Amino acid sequence: MTEAAANSTGDQSSGAPRKRGFFGRIPLFLRQVVDELRKVVTPTREELVKLTGVVLVFVIFMILLVTLLDFLFGSGASFVFGDGSA
Repeated sequence: MTEAAANSTGDQSSGAPRKRGFFGRIPLFLRQVVDELRKVVTPTREELVKLTGVVLVFVIFMILLVTLLDFLFGSGASFVFGDGSA
């Protein structure tokens, strides 16, 4: 017997998820969290070292870029508005 025929006995669930209350959604949420955590793959040591290096290089690059832009904008503001000394 198909699922549609089994559900045609006056049940309101026609394939749509039933409406859950607040306390009914908590266990569903926790089950979904556990299911997602089972999908997580721990990186190998080599991957971890390589990705850490990539992140550090990117952070250093961004620090240098922001420092350069800060210096340029500061110099531009000092040129336009003066450096404060009369």
